[in-house]
Amino acid sequence: MQANPSRAATLYALGAIASWALLAALGVALRNVPPFLLTGIALVVGSIPTWPLVARHPALWRIPLPTLALGVAGLFGFHFLLFLALRTAPPVQANLVNYLWPLFIVVLAPVLLPGMGLRPIHVFAAMLGFAGAAVAILGRSTQLDGAWSWGYLLALGSALIWACYSLLTRRVPPFPTVAVGLFGLVSGILSLLCHAVLEPVTALGTRDWILLILAGLGPLGMAFLLWDKALKLGDPRQIGILSYLTPLSSTAVLMLTGAGPFSWSIALAAAMIISAAILGTRAR
Repeated sequence: MQANPSRAATLYALGAIASWALLAALGVALRNVPPFLLTGIALVVGSIPTWPLVARHPALWRIPLPTLALGVAGLFGFHFLLFLALRTAPPVQANLVNYLWPLFIVVLAPVLLPGMGLRPIHVFAAMLGFAGAAVAILGRSTQLDGAWSWGYLLALGSALIWACYSLLTRRVPPFPTVAVGLFGLVSGILSLLCHAVLEPVTALGTRDWILLILAGLGPLGMAFLLWDKALKLGDPRQIGILSYLTPLSSTAVLMLTGAGPFSWSIALAAAMIISAAILGTRAR
């Protein structure tokens, strides 16, 4: 009996979402680790599970250079900006702004993918989503200083990068999911080179290494493979709807780990962003 591709895609997507729920909390817990070093180690660790399969079938990593460049830009850019945002803005608010990426997938799909149109409901959803981000940013203070504004812009940039990466993987020639491990490995090496040039030498303790390995094997490793499998097997719009569970679960984990208190503004911002994203995906 053949597995239902749609059901399998749903399970893959849920696996990725469950892993990403831990990402922001791990980033906050590792705030003592410079962002290039954190990103580099975690991405290299995340690529390790693909090494045995590639050792047996080297052709799995023989992909066109434009495809590799897209993967590196997506993985390296997304995580570097996210970790920088989490340490330059209040973590819970920055995390919610970053999780506008599901909405950006909806809004940018007509621009980046052929055969999709942009309807008024998409525009309304985009406005509602940005309003939710504003509530998240302004919820704790009516005064924005320079550090906060830069942190939110970094989170926004991270969201845009991930949305573009997710959509553009459907425009490049088909590639095996195992190739995502190569994206992570090259991105990790690039990040470590940047660390060597731009950041001070940092001693890592046992706790740091444990958290880095967890981040690499989960949110910065297996989650990418699951996400790619989901996009290859399922309807991107349905997968997009599932991905709106991510900001709620991620923010909940942040609050449970003490990174930020619960408040009405956080609940309202989450509700607005989720509602906007669902509205945006219902118009086909």
